[in-house]
Amino acid sequence: MKTFVVSEIASNWEGSLQKAKKLISESKKSGVDAVKFQMWRATDLYKETHPDWNIIKKSELSFNQVEKLKKFSDDIGIEFFCSAFFPEAVDFLKSLGVKKFKIASRTCLFSDPYAFETIQQIAKTNKPVIISMGMGGNKTKINKILAKNKTIFCYCISKYPTDLKKINWKELKKFNGFSDHTLGIVAPIIFTLIKKQMNAKEIFIEKHVKLKNSKGPDAPSSIDTDELKMLVEQIRSIEKLKI
Repeated sequence: MKTFVVSEIASNWEGSLQKAKKLISESKKSGVDAVKFQMWRATDLYKETHPDWNIIKKSELSFNQVEKLKKFSDDIGIEFFCSAFFPEAVDFLKSLGVKKFKIASRTCLFSDPYAFETIQQIAKTNKPVIISMGMGGNKTKINKILAKNKTIFCYCISKYPTDLKKINWKELKKFNGFSDHTLGIVAPIIFTLIKKQMNAKEIFIEKHVKLKNSKGPDAPSSIDTDELKMLVEQIRSIEKLKI
């Protein structure tokens, strides 16, 4: 079994390219397969009256910043990709040569501006797509749009952080992907072991990652890079088990 482990940086780069590069470097050292960021426009998703508006706006990645982070990732040998929230982001990421795309839970609701157009644009790339559906969404409609793409749907609960007791393990077993927002590393380890017992060939795990002492909005539901290293070590050990 192969487990594709992703370090989800999200807003934990806190608007600092230096922090973003450190997160990428530390993620590489931990042994993950890829790092992921999010390309959105603050005004598309939030009102300026939002209590966290300043940090939200600060965490908005520009095309220039994405290009620099993609190059940095390439230079140190780790895959880079993004959740895309608007069509132009899809086109730009494709031009940079990303290998896959992520569709966030909120995009699956088709309620955000350009959500439908973004998924359509991703479909045109014919690249693999990871889809989180933590807020629900029309899976049939999404599958129809992405009919020619390789897709992995992720079990996800869009509560930050998620209480471990809230996970529906019977439901989770139906998925080959897990976008995890629980504290610590227990949940993704259990998921890996369950899928190993089910003889899954390939699974996907995404975990929010932060630097120590991070104060960003995603920090409370993220693990630090030391915990990430421990998680990857446990996952790789489970992969080698003969069950």
